Amino acid sequence: MLKEKHVILCVDDDPDVLASLRVVLESDGYVVETARNGKEGQAEFERKKPDLVILDLMMEDVDAGTRLMRELKEYHPHVPVFLLSSTGDYLNRSADTSEMGFQGVFQKPIDPKILLRLLRAKLGRPPADGAGKG
Repeated sequence: MLKEKHVILCVDDDPDVLASLRVVLESDGYVVETARNGKEGQAEFERKKPDLVILDLMMEDVDAGTRLMRELKEYHPHVPVFLLSSTGDYLNRSADTSEMGFQGVFQKPIDPKILLRLLRAKLGRPPADGAGKG
């Protein structure tokens, strides 16, 4: 079955980050699902079957993001997962995030132009329906 719009799951324990991601992504025509921790993220992933995941590495406990990443890569290796982190630049220099399974890293606060450019390259632009300018 062909989806009309791409679904993006955003997992972060900061409600302000989730709200800003929702505004940016929905304004560009993506469908956004959110979760506030790894357990919710796994449940939402199974329910919504997103096309892409943006995942905070450190949430309710230090390895929550890492655990969810391992589960997603084991059972859904075709779905791209991007790391969302306040330590993104440092992490890029000190660890191989691709070895961890991430397609890339978004540094908080996220630059909307960079985010949308990357998502369009990865997923294609959502169908034109009057939503979003970019």
